[in-house]
Amino acid sequence: MDTFIQQIINGLVLGSMYALVALGYTMVYGVLNLINFAHGDVLMIGAMTGLTILNILNQHFPDMPGYIKLAIAIGGAIPVCMIVNVLIERIAYRRLRNAPRLAPLITAIGVSTLLNTFAMMIWGRNPLPFPQLLSSEPVAIGGALISPTQILLLALALVSMAGLVLLVEKTKMGRAMRATAENPRVAGLMGVDSNKVIIATFALGAALAAVAGVMWGANYASIQFSMGFLPGLKAFCAAVLGGIGNIYGAMLGGIVLGIIESLGAGYIGDLTGGFLGSHYQDIFAFVVLIIVLTVRPSGIMGERVADRA
Repeated sequence: MDTFIQQIINGLVLGSMYALVALGYTMVYGVLNLINFAHGDVLMIGAMTGLTILNILNQHFPDMPGYIKLAIAIGGAIPVCMIVNVLIERIAYRRLRNAPRLAPLITAIGVSTLLNTFAMMIWGRNPLPFPQLLSSEPVAIGGALISPTQILLLALALVSMAGLVLLVEKTKMGRAMRATAENPRVAGLMGVDSNKVIIATFALGAALAAVAGVMWGANYASIQFSMGFLPGLKAFCAAVLGGIGNIYGAMLGGIVLGIIESLGAGYIGDLTGGFLGSHYQDIFAFVVLIIVLTVRPSGIMGERVADRA
């Protein structure tokens, strides 16, 4: 039972990061009907930017409390990721809105490769250690352990997702986003500026990815230029699992996928008689994706976006 509780906690921590990135996928798809496969690399940019800020703070303000350093790192990574994602939309995607669907997909893969290359040129190709900012003393919960960093990660994810829901459901921009997702032509006739809505959508997704990127580095203590590919792909699986285009589905899909992956990593050795180890945990995300696409292509919570006229 202790092992089960521990894996559930690990799954919630992992799933909360998947959920933050999956929200970026699902919001862009809801508004543009586009899958931004470069979004995982925005997470990487956030992690790298956060590390750069932390190195500067550690050099000039070594006695500053760790949680303040982490807050500054996240606060600095968010605008950088927002600028990068808005530039991606403006340069790479805007001219392809009415193009065949294959063109934006290929463009997204190209943008991802470019971001990886630029990151390698700036930060190098070797893994970089992420400084430990909070206490390493774990907190016991029902026989399982959770670190202060993981507690903070869960709290930040919860606050970020709640803030996004409030923005989408209660603000004028949120109403414009929902109207554009339902029918962009009618929304335009009602005075909604689709360009502003799309820019806001890319910026919000980037802000969530920046939070996930910095916390990913803080949780795993190591980052590198190619780190965004696999988390981005798994977050896309989470968005599909929950129902692409549905923000609640993206949150649910991320949490469910994180728990499935953690439970699989904890028990795969017993289930296969020792044939497979915990390092095979990556297969679960893609097995789940195949099952969902086969059995329920619309995902757990269905597809929020109506058919376009």
